[in-house]
Amino acid sequence: MNKKIVILPGDGIGKEVTAEGKRVLQKVADVFDHSFVFEEAQIGHEAIEATGNPLPDESLMKLKDCDAILFGAVGHPKYDNDPTLKVRPEQGLLKMRKELGLYANLRPIKLFDELLGASSIKPEILKGSDILFFRELTGDVYFGEKGKKDDGNTAYDLMIYQRFEIERIAHKAFAAARTRKKKVVSVDKANVLESSRLWRQVVTEVGQHYPDVQLEHQFVDAAAMKLIQNPRSFDVVLTGNLFGDILTDEASQIAGSMGMLASASVGDTVGLYEPIHGSAHDITGQGIANPLASILSAALLLDISFGWKEESEMIIRAVEQALKKGYRTRDIRDAATDEKKILSTSEMGRVVRDEMERIAKTQWA
Repeated sequence: MNKKIVILPGDGIGKEVTAEGKRVLQKVADVFDHSFVFEEAQIGHEAIEATGNPLPDESLMKLKDCDAILFGAVGHPKYDNDPTLKVRPEQGLLKMRKELGLYANLRPIKLFDELLGASSIKPEILKGSDILFFRELTGDVYFGEKGKKDDGNTAYDLMIYQRFEIERIAHKAFAAARTRKKKVVSVDKANVLESSRLWRQVVTEVGQHYPDVQLEHQFVDAAAMKLIQNPRSFDVVLTGNLFGDILTDEASQIAGSMGMLASASVGDTVGLYEPIHGSAHDITGQGIANPLASILSAALLLDISFGWKEESEMIIRAVEQALKKGYRTRDIRDAATDEKKILSTSEMGRVVRDEMERIAKTQWA
């Protein structure tokens, strides 16, 4: 049976890294005799330049008629430098999440031992860290009422959550915890925010349906400190949209680089898979972007959307083997890295595919 995958490169290095993610998926198809149909669609700055719309109707139609989406990134310095622009690349991303019902963002923070030296955090603190974030994705200040008043001298963004939005992602987090270490840390700011008080109340109620899972509540500032102080104390982290956005970027330092972190955005229909890094226009076109987050996102796609755990595991093992052999991109090199093994984006993708080929000739032969 054919599986239709939409490649959504987006802006900046999104094009470069999704190209390597797609090639890895093609390698999986070859090894396991699967059949993928790939389509591309526009989003972000590229779509604005072509159509005036950050998520054209044609793109949305393709996204609603596929089995999974591999996404790159959106953004452009033009919009960062001019906050008065009304049409912005990120609007396409937010609309896509809302239209597809992608309310749960899963971000695994798993450290490869080979990258212990790539982080600014001490190796003895990092070793063994394995965290799974559940970030709510379609509520909070990103989607609440916003505007300006007082002749533009006052601005506001409404942080808003409804009970059902909290319940549905909480159930996903607790269910996932049952397959791991059976611990959920829920992060909020309930000492200050009314929306966080509702969050804490609802999460506590949902937790009663999972008596085998330990629930701990932490304020976001304390959680931010503990992520660096003792990352091994976390297993599943459940939090809202804004706090999750910030904490998962902070947690990227546990893995050594944002270029190593994959994510999945899921709901009740199609799933979207993307690296957590942005469009990185400062390195666009230089061939030095790290493709491993996009490649690991492809592994998540195979596991979560298709239920193909062997295929997903092959990709993860291939990445691990490439790192064990000393291959690095610039963002994950350290003092011990052999300069001859610092690779370009496409070279790192090729090394991973070569490792997949070696694995196929042994375990999957």
